[in-house]
Amino acid sequence: MRRSYPNILIAIMVIVLAVFVFGFQQTGKQGRRSAGTTSGEPTGLETATFAGGCFWCVESDFEKVAGVVEAVSGYTGGREQNAIYKKVSAGATRHLEAVQVRYDPGRISYAELLDIFWRHIDPTDDSGQFVDRGHQYKTAIFYHDDTQKQIAEQSRQALQASGRFSKPIVTAIRPLDGFYPAEDYHQDYYKKNPLRYKFYRYNSGRDQFLKAQWPVESKPMKSESKHTYTKPSQAELKDRLTPMQYKVTQHESTEPPFKNEFWDNRQAGIYVDIVSGEPLFSSTDKFDSGTGWPSFTKPLVAANIVERQDRSLFMVRTEVRSKHGDSHLGHVFADGPKPTGLRYCINSAALRFVPREDLVSEGYAQFSGLFAGHGK
Repeated sequence: MRRSYPNILIAIMVIVLAVFVFGFQQTGKQGRRSAGTTSGEPTGLETATFAGGCFWCVESDFEKVAGVVEAVSGYTGGREQNAIYKKVSAGATRHLEAVQVRYDPGRISYAELLDIFWRHIDPTDDSGQFVDRGHQYKTAIFYHDDTQKQIAEQSRQALQASGRFSKPIVTAIRPLDGFYPAEDYHQDYYKKNPLRYKFYRYNSGRDQFLKAQWPVESKPMKSESKHTYTKPSQAELKDRLTPMQYKVTQHESTEPPFKNEFWDNRQAGIYVDIVSGEPLFSSTDKFDSGTGWPSFTKPLVAANIVERQDRSLFMVRTEVRSKHGDSHLGHVFADGPKPTGLRYCINSAALRFVPREDLVSEGYAQFSGLFAGHGK
């Protein structure tokens, strides 16, 4: 009888280990399906949502990208809440299979994620993706805010203009209205079932199409900005900026109205921070406020604008600064025209103007789509 003890002990240890591993896996899956950030997740992350056909493949592609923290398979864009695979796969709920991407904007931009997305789908197919047919496999970009919407529209326009595809781009750009994580067995399917995943992916025709459409040597689309926006040293700023530019951006001064460079500029183009180069405003949102300073209804890239309370001059106003350059730009007031009702009153001395025809050469090609069809 004593000879059987080791076998019993081994069996017990195996059972305990199995329970521990199973419990660990279940905890990880449940944590992955929960909304919001987890305690171990880096701060400052942003979220993007893409539908590109089979979510096993889209999740796998994004999780290999530097700067992406995680990608979660799920369902969005349909009529019902709490979507489940059985109903979605039958096409009963009008949901799309989608992937929600959590990423570090300090390492990868939303524009770069879009470029990766285009390179892993067929954006000309309006009936599904590759071997998977049906509404639930259609492609779409689900934007989380107006900035994402604008960047997505510009990216789609750039892809269409590139001539990469002979057919029209049919990928939809839609507002996100709820995202329902898929069942646990769908999460990380490419890791948990590598043989089945590889067999499915190869036979789907996805990789064969992508390899033919996007050769390895293909460069990123020109919609992708590679700028790194930083603030130079004070010594460099004093040397580079005019006295007025330095006083305005570094010491919150205000230039004279009607006697500045851009108050009546009517050229098509964008306005960037004179200090950092980050894009701030567009001529498409510029209007004549009658104040003698450049005025805009909204920012070009809202993420590049910082608002602070200003109590100087015995009044309370909202100061506008650039995010990366920390330049004083001006103030925003709630007396502007529709549709925003806002007036961003900005100092010309804080801006540099990039004409439409120079956007590509200066690295702002992602904004070229704003001026498609505009006359000079």
